[in-house]
Amino acid sequence: MALLDLFPNYIWNLSVAIALESGGRVGEIVDMCQPIRDAAAKGADAGTPAFMAQWVAMADKLIGLADEDEARGRGFSAAAKLDRAALYLITAERMQGHGHPGRQETYAKARATFDKATGLGNFNRERVEIPLDTGTMPALWVRAPGDGPQPAVVYCNGLDSSKELLFWSWLPDALARRGISTLCVDQPGSGEALRLQNLPVDPHSEHWASKAVDWLERRTEVDPKQIGMTGISLGGHFAPRAVAYEPRFASGAVWGANHNWAEVQQKRLRREGENPVPHYWAHVMWAFGATDMEDFHIKSAAMTLDGVMDKITVPFLVTHGEKDRQIALDYAHQAYDQLTNSPQRELKIFTPREGGVEHVGADNMAYGRDYIADWFADTLGGHTA
Repeated sequence: MALLDLFPNYIWNLSVAIALESGGRVGEIVDMCQPIRDAAAKGADAGTPAFMAQWVAMADKLIGLADEDEARGRGFSAAAKLDRAALYLITAERMQGHGHPGRQETYAKARATFDKATGLGNFNRERVEIPLDTGTMPALWVRAPGDGPQPAVVYCNGLDSSKELLFWSWLPDALARRGISTLCVDQPGSGEALRLQNLPVDPHSEHWASKAVDWLERRTEVDPKQIGMTGISLGGHFAPRAVAYEPRFASGAVWGANHNWAEVQQKRLRREGENPVPHYWAHVMWAFGATDMEDFHIKSAAMTLDGVMDKITVPFLVTHGEKDRQIALDYAHQAYDQLTNSPQRELKIFTPREGGVEHVGADNMAYGRDYIADWFADTLGGHTA
């Protein structure tokens, strides 16, 4: 298993893989990528304006085609096209440096397109906002079918994802089939919380995760005794820490271990391992609200789970791709080994036999998605068949 090898650099291929796994269409992606292969050869950072131009152009075409569908009363067809357009816009925006011309407008168009698709398609995702001590945490609420209180999972971003990409990972869909609702959050330092409210990363994730639990406890359709927490990529730091310090969580899991992200930054300074996005150092300084590199390293020093994992006293699952080129496999073993007080711990390494070997299964997200969904069904009282 491997990422689709369209470009001569990992970061661009990763973005394409995520778009494909999120619901992009191969023909559309090839049409967007072929004209910019030369731009990619200039480096992961240098060619990103050309990347955005091509992907925005495809999104605009889809929006136009959706308008034609809508004019004929074909809302479902329009919604499908709008959803892909929103995906392509979010992918294009994610690839740009902080403050890049057109980035802000592209993000606004992505949000508007996503919201319109939700309405026309009657998609199972409700936009909500969760009050924080400062600002709010925008989220998508994906309900499991059926009546009465049901389990729920808080699902958080990594460094460079968004609640929309969380939805398109299709984990909320897999959980809903198993009788579990999902709250996909743009926590501080990600998605809308960063882009529209300028809320930086809080390494102490229990601060905002507890607010998500407060919100869920007020929902009559949620069983307050059966709330779980998971996160993808850098969410592999946020989710375990939240479960360790928020006693109301009944189960936890990570889609990619991120046991000592502060240490990973030192490795990236030495050019060890791959970066997740272009313009990497500018992005992390923006996400952490740092003024310079020294300030960033100070503010990210708490991004380690050493001394945290042993405080988890509920079932916990660690998953990781065997060939993850961003976060070394050793970190998954460290996380699992330190789960000394979990009554039910599990380490799942995805190998070439099945797939999902890359970072958060970007080569094939089906295996991680199903495994994590089954884990929560087993530990929160859902069903697997």
